[in-house]
Amino acid sequence: MNEQKIIIIDYQMGNIKNVQQAMTHLGFAVEVSDSFKEIEKAGGLILPGVGAYRDAIETLVKKGLDRVVKEIIQQGKPLLGICLGMQLLFSLSEENGLYPGLNIIPGRVVRFSPALRVPHLGWNQVYYLEKELREENLLFSGIKSGTYFYFVHSYYGIPEQEETIIAKSFYQQCFASAVKKGRVFGVQFHPEKSSAQGLKLLKNFGEICHAYYTGN
Repeated sequence: MNEQKIIIIDYQMGNIKNVQQAMTHLGFAVEVSDSFKEIEKAGGLILPGVGAYRDAIETLVKKGLDRVVKEIIQQGKPLLGICLGMQLLFSLSEENGLYPGLNIIPGRVVRFSPALRVPHLGWNQVYYLEKELREENLLFSGIKSGTYFYFVHSYYGIPEQEETIIAKSFYQQCFASAVKKGRVFGVQFHPEKSSAQGLKLLKNFGEICHAYYTGN
């Protein structure tokens, strides 16, 4: 396999070790880094995330990682946002007041209804949409619609553009559990904590990166 690395963006807000271990187990060359030089050379990026939205976006901006991530995306390189990492892709979040995000996926991040217990914690089903079946390099290739993945979150993203939603889940209401725009993907669940099917999804993303940087 081509050894061009997939970079896990290090901004001290993610479940980085488990993601790194999962990708390494799958045979991909992967590195944790906040170096602009390394990120710019990457064959793909993973933006993990656990914690508060405002702290996360402020750290990205302080490190200048927001700019380099947007530049890489404009080049067409694949990126996978995980949990809070997916939420950071949106235009803004309502967590602790309105706060701007990376604005890659138009839309906003909102809290679940006060009537629901939060965080939404544990295993839940993910139903991907039929349109996703017709696209090449599927993030959900080989994974059955309705497969269970592991979630832990109190907020969720509402995309402005319905076509960016590639999977949905239900927690007494329907919400987008996976989004896609170009080669930018976001999943609200934690594939690195989701057993064999989570590994399969990470493998699919790694293969999307491989196809990109080998031109296949």
